[in-house]
Amino acid sequence: MVEQLAVDNGKSAVSRSSTSGKVLMAQTIGSIDEKEGSQRLLTGFKDLDDVLGGGVLPGSVVLMAGQPGIGKSTLLLQVSAHIARSVAVLYASGEESAGQVKLRAKRLGADKHEQLSFVSSTSADDIAATIRSGGYKLVIIDSIQTLSLDEIASAPGTVSQITNSSNVIIRAAKQSGAAVILVGHVTKEGSIAGPKVLEHLVDVVLQFEGDRYGGFKIVRAAKNRFGSTNEAAIFEMNQDGLRLVENPSAALLAERQNSDGSVVLATIEGTRPLLVEIQALVNPTSFGYPKRTASGFDLNRLNLLVAVLEKRTKLNLSDKDIYINVVGGLKLNDQAADLAVCMAIASAAASRRIDDGVVVFGEVGLGGEIRSAYSADRRVAEAKKLGFKLAIAPAGASKNSFIKEVGDLRTALIDYLQK
Repeated sequence: MVEQLAVDNGKSAVSRSSTSGKVLMAQTIGSIDEKEGSQRLLTGFKDLDDVLGGGVLPGSVVLMAGQPGIGKSTLLLQVSAHIARSVAVLYASGEESAGQVKLRAKRLGADKHEQLSFVSSTSADDIAATIRSGGYKLVIIDSIQTLSLDEIASAPGTVSQITNSSNVIIRAAKQSGAAVILVGHVTKEGSIAGPKVLEHLVDVVLQFEGDRYGGFKIVRAAKNRFGSTNEAAIFEMNQDGLRLVENPSAALLAERQNSDGSVVLATIEGTRPLLVEIQALVNPTSFGYPKRTASGFDLNRLNLLVAVLEKRTKLNLSDKDIYINVVGGLKLNDQAADLAVCMAIASAAASRRIDDGVVVFGEVGLGGEIRSAYSADRRVAEAKKLGFKLAIAPAGASKNSFIKEVGDLRTALIDYLQK
């Protein structure tokens, strides 16, 4: 026997919908009243406010994703403690008990705020009802993968539970005007775990990147309905929690030794210029197949640049192991890092170093040509601020005497790598 739902008159759901429903009362855009409390909530970290578009907007839903142990819960507890000075905040945890959160709060100094409340629950129904009560202006849920709805029989973390729990939470946030921050897990590949629709449902998606064991950690917006996605906040972890790095360029170059294989790159993280050291090590291979390894740089891009170096210059790298490292645990997405990587490889292979006080940036084409890089003036200004004397850059990058223009890769290696 097969159970079937009774359908009136044999009509489909689409056919029945043509005669159901009601006419909606529309209004002009100009007549819409802005909700009270539209003023953004400041997080206590200026750069993080910039990433969010000026702070946390009431009624918005923010998804923060990052690797395990990178500091998501630490950062959000610091943010909630700062916001709790002015408004009521609820921290809901489905992963940790009240005692575990209290230990972290004492370490961060977040246990002395009367308006910061805590609840341990994995019920999406209960948390949504708490949000609708209107008692809190900010609700942090750690994490969305632990929540479940009573009406759905599947285990927490499944696609159906994440999708439906998120919809219930988001609907409650929009009705009450409370801001909600969801913590999301990531897969082994680094993408946000759960259905892709979760990223479409929320207003802001924040990516927490960096090395979980040390170095700088970067928060950037992958999606933002209320601001730019070009901003980035750079943090470092200490015993008192996460703190902003005021001058990351100086910190990244503090221990640099100018030897062969070391080149300083002027890059852009979001809208912030940064000076980063690129290190290269070139060794004769011990096996038949040379090894290519990159830390903080795309391996496929490295293989492409090695091929360009072999084809367009006289360097023979076919029997060499090549290792590239971006100092400080940063992961570069800037195409203008190409020239610095090529010059670092050539410097290590030929045992020649680049002069002191020189920074490098520019994209390398397959023909060996050096292509333009965006925000050249800001890269140059950051280099000048730290005392550098010269920038090797693409032709036409900027009308500035500080810049020495190069048109192709071979010219750059011949003119600026010294014995």
